[in-house]
Amino acid sequence: MTLTRIGTAVVLSSLFCLAQAQKRPEFEVASIRPSDPGSDTVHVGVHLDGAMVRINYLSVKEYIASAYNMKLYQVVAPDWTAGARFDISAKLPDGSKRDDMNDMLKSLLEDRFQMKAHPETREFPVYALTVSKSPVKLTEVQAEASDPAGTTNVAAQGGRGGVFVNMGNGGSFSFANNELDVKKILLASFCESLSRFMDRPVVDMTGLKGNYDFTLKLTPEDYMGMLIRSGINAGANIPPQALAALDTYNGESLTNSLDALGLKLEKRKAPLAVIVIDHVEKTPTGN
Repeated sequence: MTLTRIGTAVVLSSLFCLAQAQKRPEFEVASIRPSDPGSDTVHVGVHLDGAMVRINYLSVKEYIASAYNMKLYQVVAPDWTAGARFDISAKLPDGSKRDDMNDMLKSLLEDRFQMKAHPETREFPVYALTVSKSPVKLTEVQAEASDPAGTTNVAAQGGRGGVFVNMGNGGSFSFANNELDVKKILLASFCESLSRFMDRPVVDMTGLKGNYDFTLKLTPEDYMGMLIRSGINAGANIPPQALAALDTYNGESLTNSLDALGLKLEKRKAPLAVIVIDHVEKTPTGN
C-alpha cells in the first residue's frame, strides 16, 4: 500500500470515528400523539421502566425545557407551545444511559417538530427566595428511595380542586384547600414549582441545600389568585370572570407564611441563560 493510500485510509478512519462520536443520541423508536384533553382533572406523568419511556400530557414548551435541562421561564418560545400538549412513548436504544434521555428528546423535537433554537443570556424580573433576618425555622428531612430499582415515576394531577405533584423519592408538592404543602424537596425544586403560580420566576438564593417539609397557609383570595395564575402560565383559556379574581390577590398571606419560616421573596432582576426557539412546527411529522 502506498503512503498516499495509507494516509487516505487514516483520514477516512478518523472521520468515521469522529462521525460516530458526534452522532446525536436518539430514541430507538418514538410515538408522538396529541394528549386527550380529558375531564376537569388532568394527569401528567413521566414513567421510565427499563428501556421504555412514557410521558403524558406535557406541553411542547415543557418538552423543550426538559430537553435543554432548563426551567419553563428560561424557554423563549411562541405562546402556543405552552398550551399544545402531547404524549410520547419511546424506547431507549440498547446500551444507552438515562442521562442521555434529554439529548434524545432534543433530537426528537428537532426531527419531528422541525425545532431550531439558539442560546442567549437575558435579564429577567424575578422573585429571589432569600433568608430573612429572623432565624430560619426549617427542619431538614431525609429524602426516601421510594421508586423501585430501574424505574422512575414523576406524576401530577390538577383541576379545580388544586394541584398535586409526586416528585419521586418521597418528595411532593401540593396546592389545595388554601394551603401550599411540600414534603421532602429541595428549596430549588420548591421555587421551580412555585414559579408556576407567580407572575415572575422564583429563584432560590437561600443557600440552603437540604430537603424540607413545610406548609404555607393562604387566604382564599390569594389561593384563588395563584391558582388562576398557574392556569395563565400553562396557556389555559381563562374566562374574564375568573381573571377578575386577580384584582383581590395581593400575595400577603404567602409573604406572611414564608416570613414565619424565616424566608422572604424579594423582587430583583437577574441575568439568566435562556434557549430561544427560532422555529417549531405546531404538528409533528408522522410516527
